[in-house]
Amino acid sequence: MRLVRTLAVAAVVLVLCALAGGWYLYRDLAGSVGTSHALGDNAPKSVGGDTNILLMGLDSRKDQNGDDLPPEVLDKLHAGSSDIGGYNTNTLILLHVPADGSRAKAFSVPRDDLVDIAGHGQDKIKKAYGLEKARTEEKLAAQGVTDKGKLETAGREAGRRAEIETVRGFLGVPIDHFAEVNLAGFYHLADALDGVTVCLKKPVKDKYSGADFPAGKQTLNGQQSLAFVRQRHGLDGGDLDRTRRQQAFLASAAHKLDSVGTFTDPVRLLNLLNVAKQDLVTDKGWDLMSFIKQAKNLSGGNVEFTTLPIERFAKHRGEDVNIVDPAKIKRLVAEGISPVRSTPPSAPEGSPAPGSSKAPTAPTGPVIDGGGIPCVD
Repeated sequence: MRLVRTLAVAAVVLVLCALAGGWYLYRDLAGSVGTSHALGDNAPKSVGGDTNILLMGLDSRKDQNGDDLPPEVLDKLHAGSSDIGGYNTNTLILLHVPADGSRAKAFSVPRDDLVDIAGHGQDKIKKAYGLEKARTEEKLAAQGVTDKGKLETAGREAGRRAEIETVRGFLGVPIDHFAEVNLAGFYHLADALDGVTVCLKKPVKDKYSGADFPAGKQTLNGQQSLAFVRQRHGLDGGDLDRTRRQQAFLASAAHKLDSVGTFTDPVRLLNLLNVAKQDLVTDKGWDLMSFIKQAKNLSGGNVEFTTLPIERFAKHRGEDVNIVDPAKIKRLVAEGISPVRSTPPSAPEGSPAPGSSKAPTAPTGPVIDGGGIPCVD
């Protein structure tokens, strides 16, 4: 569950890219998708027509109104009760779409990276949303606000704003738009696609995620897909290997969107649009039609993934965290977006803290070109 919600968001973005010829469907979608003012009118913007989109996946067993997901849905998700999982953004991907139509870049941010969060000191990057949501609701409650809906709406808006600002400061680039989805959104999307094909190098079985698959290529339904991308127990790289699964799954989803007549099949297309309307939240100022025209090549899978590196593992307030080099991260993202000649990055200063261990090299993600199904561990 930690990484899958953004798969739903990213795939929905791919769906949007195919709607340029369907004005009625576009108008219906634009008027029905949940919107947010969290980005702010004065937020820094990209120049030259490029677009940076922050894809956020919530580790939440609740719907957009803060109500518990139905028990039957939780059971299918193999995700435990609605009391488990707060409002951590356990999936964060910055999608950079060039104005010239060239290959898009997607930068996966490991959820446990230790960063500065305004008003909360240093903590895991995934916590910015939940920490600020809780603090905002506590302030409003102290002022006498008791309406659950008002508290939930204000808390989520504050959480989104905090997460966006944290990621923007960490990566050092503007964020032009954002999209958010939760566990149910991924489940609904995977089923709307009538299954997604994945490939495993070896059989796996994990009681925590529910993953139980043979080796080789296989087509997974929504429940199985969630288990596939949730698994981290039994994987050598843990969360980093799970990120690679996320990327491989999205490669396959993009390939299917472009190859099986999804955009000419009214039933399948409407199912996907219903997923967007039910489970997706985007920023209020996003002109979807303009983006569709700019990024139509995404539906062909023209995306390259990179997992941003970590330096080592350590402990912070008793929790496992990833130690990162913020200057290196900013440089890598800047160079990935606008490649320039540069000298190799220097080794990070300092040595591992007592009790910490050297982190494995972050996996390089697949180039999603619609040309096959990458196999993963």
